[in-house]
Amino acid sequence: MYLVARNTKLSFYTLVIARKVNTAQAFMSEDQSPNKKPRLIDSMKIGTHNGSFHCDEILACFMLRQLPKYADAEVIRTRDPAVLDTCDVVVDVGGVYDPAKNRFDHHQRTFNESMSTVNPPKKWTTKLSSAGLVYCHFGREIVSKILELPVEDPITDVVYDKVYENFVEEIDAIDNGINQYDGEPRYQISTNISIRVSHFNPQWNEPNADEMAGFLKAMKMVGAEFLDKVLYYKKSWLPARELVEEAVKGRTEVDPSGEIVVFKTGGCPWKDHLFNLEAELDINPPIKYVLYTDQANKWRIQCVPESLVSFSNRLSLPEDWRGLRDDVLTEKSGIEGCIFVHAGGFIGGNHTYEGALEMAKKSLKMAEKKT
Repeated sequence: MYLVARNTKLSFYTLVIARKVNTAQAFMSEDQSPNKKPRLIDSMKIGTHNGSFHCDEILACFMLRQLPKYADAEVIRTRDPAVLDTCDVVVDVGGVYDPAKNRFDHHQRTFNESMSTVNPPKKWTTKLSSAGLVYCHFGREIVSKILELPVEDPITDVVYDKVYENFVEEIDAIDNGINQYDGEPRYQISTNISIRVSHFNPQWNEPNADEMAGFLKAMKMVGAEFLDKVLYYKKSWLPARELVEEAVKGRTEVDPSGEIVVFKTGGCPWKDHLFNLEAELDINPPIKYVLYTDQANKWRIQCVPESLVSFSNRLSLPEDWRGLRDDVLTEKSGIEGCIFVHAGGFIGGNHTYEGALEMAKKSLKMAEKKT
């Protein structure tokens, strides 16, 4: 039986092989010298299945360990019901979903829970995996601890929702075999987090590979990305809301059309906020272009996409400008200071604010003439 113990630092893990779960204990702190005898520590037990591991139980185990109760918990990997009964919490194995007993499996035929059924009135209807189940029942506490905010703080709830929608739900869907869309994809994506976790499993022709070592490496990777996602929404995404809102509300001062916005600071995550604000403020016509400075202090004009996940734009930059640069583009457009327009027509650049604004205005006028 493999048992895993971990000290309070996320990067440090110790692997123990024990014959009997009831007598196994986690040991050894990072600051112990090799000559000292290990100090035995009793700990909680998190049960999950052995054999090939997947992203959902990896994330479930990591999230549970963010809670004070399970911070030093051993991870016991087995399918033996008698051994699982000795665990304090069990994820992704056992054929039971019972929050009162801390049992969180989703493989039984009768299981069809989603975020919307476990946590109404949440909107997501994707069938939950063990990761989603743990997140539904413990996610607010986990997020609040990482953010160092109260569970009831509104920011905690906002980040909780965003992390599910943009991190956990994907893992739920992939583990349950739910397609992202109907039809054949034009290309394959082989770098999502679930696929990357699968690569930590032993290869078919590695009979003596250390499966537990791969499990721990996968947990370290998934855990780091989970923490990054939670902190991103607090430190970057939320502060950008105010900047985008100010730009949206002041758009008619930039151009009477109301279809161009200017951000005082470049590089902020604006798309999600812009779509939300358009809906909240009932903006019509929709915004077509955003202007901002790049790292070289030059000005960019970027098209607003049709949706957050779309590569199509509400109004691309003119066809005749695409793929041109510098003097050639300046001559073709009749606008001073042009730097480039991407061949895809979704972004362009100018040396000055006035030039970038003129590129946006002229693009709107050219589109009007075509209609």
